[in-house]
This record gives sequence, structure tokens and C-alpha cells, in this order.
Amino acid sequence: MPGTLRLILGDQLSRDLSALRDIDVKRDTILMAEVAAEATYVPHHKKKLAFIFAAMRHFAEDLRREGLTVRYHRLDDDNAQPGIVEALTEAVQDVEPNAVVMTECGEWRLDSLLRDWAAECAVPVDIRKDDRFLAGKEDFAEWADGRKQLRMEYFYREMRRRYDILMEPDGKPVGGRWNFDSENRKPLSGDMFGPEPPLQHQPDEITRDVLDMVAERFADHPGDLDPFHYAVTRDDAAACADDFFEHRLARFGDHQDAMLAGQDILYHALLSLYLNVGLLDPLDLCRRAEAAYRDGNVPLNSAEGFIRQILGWREYVRGLYWLKMPDYAQSNFLSAERPLPTMFWDGETDLACLRAALGQTLRTAYAHHIQRLMVIGNFALLCGFDPRQVCEWYLSIYVDAFEWVELPNTHGMALFADGGVLGSKPYAASGKYIDRMSDYCGSCRYDPKKTVEDDACPYNALYWNFLMEHSDILSGNPRMALIYKGLSKMDDKKRAAIREKACAFLKGVS
Repeated sequence: MPGTLRLILGDQLSRDLSALRDIDVKRDTILMAEVAAEATYVPHHKKKLAFIFAAMRHFAEDLRREGLTVRYHRLDDDNAQPGIVEALTEAVQDVEPNAVVMTECGEWRLDSLLRDWAAECAVPVDIRKDDRFLAGKEDFAEWADGRKQLRMEYFYREMRRRYDILMEPDGKPVGGRWNFDSENRKPLSGDMFGPEPPLQHQPDEITRDVLDMVAERFADHPGDLDPFHYAVTRDDAAACADDFFEHRLARFGDHQDAMLAGQDILYHALLSLYLNVGLLDPLDLCRRAEAAYRDGNVPLNSAEGFIRQILGWREYVRGLYWLKMPDYAQSNFLSAERPLPTMFWDGETDLACLRAALGQTLRTAYAHHIQRLMVIGNFALLCGFDPRQVCEWYLSIYVDAFEWVELPNTHGMALFADGGVLGSKPYAASGKYIDRMSDYCGSCRYDPKKTVEDDACPYNALYWNFLMEHSDILSGNPRMALIYKGLSKMDDKKRAAIREKACAFLKGVS
């Protein structure tokens, strides 16, 4: 009697995935496939490809050790299929299952493709909810219904109540406040230097085979492949989580917005990549952070700040993505059209902050959220780069980037291309912010205290020019009233000098 064919995608590496829950060990077949279509629809960073393929192969071996039947397509197999649909079609023909079961896709593009395939499939196809997330698509849509503004803060409070995290018995938040973000922005201090580096893992034979394959087949993709130290198994990802809770969480709250040259991680978790492929469980991480606070091991602002990123922000952007797609990706509120310059792909620029953030990104496929938002994203916003090109770059270049999380963060938060669906104002800032929150400016040829002089920081003229260019649609924003009040006091001569400085810089960006 035929069994069921069960599809597992590269970001679904969880043993408790809905598609696997009722599996029949003796009769069912699991399908996993490395396919060129998913590896090349954007030019993914070499480390990102290596991480996902290595994690997939290790997960397949874990399943086989359980006695499960796994049909695994390697990208370098002679009979490799070009895409997921082709791999599924071939498997249905060969296995002749009584049904196909899969968990819903994380990205709208692939979800649409597989639902179209399912509608034409000769056997029944059961597409199950991805309940690894803490708010289902329907949950978020219900919360959003009737709201004029979809602000993360109010969604986050609802999630705290639902999962009873950092809550008092009387229903109030621990510490009397929902959000300690104002205590997560401390500038540089001398005792920040030398945080414990994150745990590193040496590639085993499976991972080395993947590294060789990626080096050969994706030589033209961006980024460095070596050294490769990311975890690719559930146990090693769990060890990375243990390492973060022991060595970095306590200081994470104070310094999560800080940036230091030569310090890629500081007190950040570096766990998002493991969360986003299924090697770690989000609720477990939130519970552990809460326990660390209640046991007196970390301060409240650190525990709350970490929990907010997972229980609040991560769930919120996923809900917003599915609520607004596919039209969301096409919006361009600020009519930004400049092409993305080559510096984003080669890291070559004389701005020290950008050189550090881009260089780190190309080396490691990682940068923490302030580098992504306030250095790289802010630069893209101020320069008016095409949102589609910027979003493709972010999706390509970061090891933790899947469209459901990348698109709202980049398109909405960094670029304000959605016109305020996600954020209440653009995250635009001058060089003074970067100077305050980093030590980048000390080694830069540009002066963050100057605006139009020859050695003035380009961020400054770009910032004021951005405000002037978009005053017709941004000056009425209540959160920008003080900024535009300051701009209104600027005389015409200075305005003209700023515009000339900004235009001259933009002409040289290519």
C-alpha cells in the first residue's frame, strides 16, 4: 500500500514541522531537494548557500538515523532537478504516493508556485500551516483588521499577554513598562571592548563537501566562502544559543545599537539564521531569556530587548508580509529610482562606516541590525536607490534573509518605500548619529561635524537634501515636525550649498 510523500524545504529543518507530525516510518517518503532555481533567483552570498545546503544535508542524515526514508536531491547529482516543482513531479511519478503533504512556504513567490502545482497534481496535496511561528497568518490578519495603523508595539503587547512572557500575575508587564527600547541605545563606553566572541564550529566532511560544491558552482556569487564557522545542526545551533545566553545577553540590552570597528558581533545573538531555517525554536529562546532575568542573571532591558526582537518584531514582520503581499513589494512611496552602486557588491568606498559594514557583510554574510538599518539602509534611503534593487541585495547577501523577514525590514523600515505601513517615519539620520553610536568616524577621511566643506561627511548633506526633496510628503508627519521646524530656519544660501554638495556626491556614486 503506497504511503505519503512529504516535502521539506531548506528553511523547514524542524523535526516537529507540521508536515512530519503524523509520519508513518514504514510507508512514507520525505523529499528534500537542493535546486538551482532557489540558489540563483537572486545571487545569494556563498556562505548563505553553504549554510543552507549543509544544514539540509545534516538534517536529512538525522532523519535517516530515525529510520525514515529520505529522497534527497543534491545539486551536484547527475539527475538533479532544476526546481522544486520538477523534483516533486518526478518524486510523485517514482514513488506513486497516496498523497503529498507539505508545510506552507515562507515566501510568497514559492508558495504561489507550489499551490499552483498542487492544484494540478494527480494525488491529493495537503498544505499545512507553519505553526513554528507564534502568530499564524490568520491571527495577524485578525489583529490587523480595522486598525488604521499596524504598529509593532501594540502587536507585541498582545503576544506578551498570549504567551505570558515577562508578565505579572495582575496582567501588567514586568517592570511596569512594555518596552525598554530607550535603555537599549547607550553609546560607546570603554568597557564594551572585548566581549566573548560567538561560538565557532569547524566544518565536518558533509559541510566540506558543500563548501567545495559552492566554490565550484557559485564562484560568481558575492561574498567570501572561507572561513566557514556557522552551525549546521540542531545540536550545534543549540550550543550557539547557550553561548549567547552565558556570555553576551547580559550586555546586549545596553549596547545593541552600538557599533565598533573590528567587532562584527559585539553582544548580539547571531541566532537569527538558525531560527529562520528551523534549527532553533523561537518560544524556547524567549522563555530562556525570561528565565535568565527572573533568575537574576541578566537585567530586564536585556531580556526584554531580546524577547521583543523575536516575539514582537520577527512575528510582526512575517504577519505584515503575508497580509500585504504581493502588492507590498511593488510600492515606491518616495519614487526612488537611482541604481544600486557597485560598492554594495565589492565593498569599495571611502566612507569608513559603509566600508566596515559592507566589508563585514561580504566576509561573513552577517551584520547586526543597526549596521543594516542605520549605516547601509540609511545610506540607501538618503541616496534614493531603487527599492527593488536594494531589497534584492539584502535578500541575496545576508545568511538569515528570507523574503518574509527581509522585505518588510528593508522595503518598509529602512527605505520607507511602503509610505508608513510598517514604520511611522523614515529612519533617516545624519553622520552625527553614526558618530555617536560608533567609532567608525575616527578613522574616516570625512568629518561628521561638517556639512558642506570638502571633508564634510556625505551623510550630512544627503540627510538635509533628503528632507528638502521630500518635504511635500514628509513635512506633515507629526514625528518629523521638529526636524522640519529646524529645516525651516535654514537660509536659502545654506540650502543651496547643501543641495549642491549632495548632488555632487550622488553623481560620483555608481
